[in-house]
Amino acid sequence: MSRQPGGTPRHPGALANRAARFLRSLKSDKTASPADHRESLKRHNKTNPWNQGSRLSSAAVLTGLLLLLGLGTSCRTPPPLPPANLSAPGWRVEQGQAVWKPTRNRPELTGELLLATNANGDFFVQFAKPPFTLATAQVAGDRWQIEFGSGDYSRRGRGQPPVRFAWFQLPAVLTGASAGRDWRFESGATNSWRVENRRTGEALEGAFFQ
Repeated sequence: MSRQPGGTPRHPGALANRAARFLRSLKSDKTASPADHRESLKRHNKTNPWNQGSRLSSAAVLTGLLLLLGLGTSCRTPPPLPPANLSAPGWRVEQGQAVWKPTRNRPELTGELLLATNANGDFFVQFAKPPFTLATAQVAGDRWQIEFGSGDYSRRGRGQPPVRFAWFQLPAVLTGASAGRDWRFESGATNSWRVENRRTGEALEGAFFQ
């Protein structure tokens, strides 16, 4: 949230309302001459407390409006992804066991791991300690989703999934892709592997048996 010259926070909604009223006033006065419009703009700038003590250029105003629009777009959360149909053609499903250490200071958790990958790049990862699901990550097209527990914590978005989660790293590194920033991948015998974040201490290691 930006601030007025006097130190009072500017609310984005108030900025949008003032801009809308000003634009409507210009649109409604269709018979006004260019000189009248310039005079109206001067009056608006003089009475607007945000402009006291400084003159904002047209480029600065436009930049602010673009930032406001960008903020509104980034705050929109996509709807939840539909459940992955792993019985559909194109899916390869692997099952195994894994040990997950969420952070450097958290204890390790042991559970069952399911990894399903599709030739089109989609994947589904689920880590569970029956009957409880501990973590689920999914990518479908340009959308991603991750949930912990029974939906107590979830995030969704578009584009590249967050690098910070091991669940988004595993499918990529197992297919030969490079590990993300701060991540290290090691593979061993009998389909064993380990991914570790050197900065956060998160680690995931395991092996597939089916």
